[in-house]
Amino acid sequence: MESGPAIFAGVAFALFGAGLLLWTGVRLAHRAPVAHGVSPATATALGIGFGAVFLTLGVWCFARL
Repeated sequence: MESGPAIFAGVAFALFGAGLLLWTGVRLAHRAPVAHGVSPATATALGIGFGAVFLTLGVWCFARL
């Protein structure tokens, strides 16, 4: 009964985290700004940090099944 919401949350967190890491990596590879109006170092650090956190949350949700 509780596995449905855990699967949904795990997929949502994992997709968002992977997408954010992919977005940040592609923007860095093309030497384009990750976020407009923010210093490049701050945007890169926050993008990688939050991407890793959300991906970890997704894996944690799947581990709880």
